Amino acid sequence: MPLDMPSRGPVDTIQALGTTNVPSTEQSNIYCISVIGQVEGHVVLPPQNKTTKYEHIIPQLVAVEQNNSVEGVLIILNTVGGDVEAGLALAEMISSLSKPTVTLVLGGGHSIGVPIATASDYSFIADTATMTIHPIRLTGLVIGVPQSFEYLEKMQERVVSFVTTHSNITEDKFRELMLKTGELARDIGTTVVGRDAVKYGLINELGGLGQAIGKLNEMIAERRTRGTEVLQ
Repeated sequence: MPLDMPSRGPVDTIQALGTTNVPSTEQSNIYCISVIGQVEGHVVLPPQNKTTKYEHIIPQLVAVEQNNSVEGVLIILNTVGGDVEAGLALAEMISSLSKPTVTLVLGGGHSIGVPIATASDYSFIADTATMTIHPIRLTGLVIGVPQSFEYLEKMQERVVSFVTTHSNITEDKFRELMLKTGELARDIGTTVVGRDAVKYGLINELGGLGQAIGKLNEMIAERRTRGTEVLQ
């Protein structure tokens, strides 16, 4: 929800959240952003699709960076992927925030959700969550000329470079998982479960909400200590 969202009345709260009251987070120094469903980019998806619009997330990230009362950001993912450029834009913005960031993968962090999950300073994944790693695909008309395939390869390199730079997985291992055949029925690639994502170095640690907030508070405390030392 935006940082400047007005308070809701009981009817609005029931319609939006299914309850008349929720715990207040107005005084919290941690801001939560969720990436749910499909990451929507330059093309508007059908209304029945659950989407996260990247033009809604970008202003929130800018506001977080400028708001002194926000000391840390928690990004929760349960996404099937979506627009490659929109997903990379979100990932780049998260990675460039000066404040501590933690990502938590719940359910799934598939496709372009992988770079978003690795963009933070520290990442968690639930034991039952999965991440699907596969080559990028183009929808619509593709002109069968060498330039089309070169463009596709350059886009793929951007994803590989970002993930391997912002996580502990090696490029060789990531490409191996991405190009594996026989596991996905209608595609090439690999579905990685929580423990394997940690084992491969894609995600830092297995855990849930409590662990993610605990780590974020720890990082915030360290940042405060560094700030005090600089002032002294």
